[in-house]
Amino acid sequence: MRIALLEDEQEQAQHVKAVMCEQGYQCDAYPNGQSFLSSVLHRSYDLLILDWQIPDMTGIDVLKSVRAQMNWRIPVLFLTQRDSEQDIVSALDAGADDYLSKPARPAELVARIKALARRSAPETDKEILEFGPFVINAQLRTIALNGEPLTLTDKDFDLTLFLFQNQGRLLTREMLLERVWGLTRDINTRTVDTHMSRLRRRLGLNPDNGFRIKTIYQRGYRLEAMSATETPDQVEQS
Repeated sequence: MRIALLEDEQEQAQHVKAVMCEQGYQCDAYPNGQSFLSSVLHRSYDLLILDWQIPDMTGIDVLKSVRAQMNWRIPVLFLTQRDSEQDIVSALDAGADDYLSKPARPAELVARIKALARRSAPETDKEILEFGPFVINAQLRTIALNGEPLTLTDKDFDLTLFLFQNQGRLLTREMLLERVWGLTRDINTRTVDTHMSRLRRRLGLNPDNGFRIKTIYQRGYRLEAMSATETPDQVEQS
């Protein structure tokens, strides 16, 4: 799991990162709202941890910006010294999923994060998944479009399933290589680009079918619901 941490106190940031590392999580810390937002909106994270009092803006402002600009509801945990009832209510009303006061006990912090991750995880236990005209049988590893089976390689099936399970979410090439190909080292990311180009054709992504794979310039890809008014040549626009 990839976690972005907004924390301006270096000692606290290092403490949280150490706790996350012990769980096998990757945690990137940012000391201010601008650097945090720039990274979160350009990279793929699974969960955000926000402090309230930071140098350039409030954690609430950061949260509102995240909710306004991101196309999927990433889980957010507030971790802050502010612990009044009104503060907690304000954060939850702004879109936070959980709230924890400092100093956080490591075991409780980990438990809260695991609970948020479980609630936001895509459904993996269902055998049949339906996304508009697309029907995916996860057990038989088949995909049908309007009742007609599609011919896909095993890797194309894995990639398609991952895209639909993360609809609306920015997926970087590095994340796709890790989650779909199981690769953590840097390799030629043209592998991802080649598969995406092929999937666009094989899945028949167009306005009638309601989805498109959108290229996000220098970032990655995002599967989006597609308006019936959009033209086919918009499918591959970044």
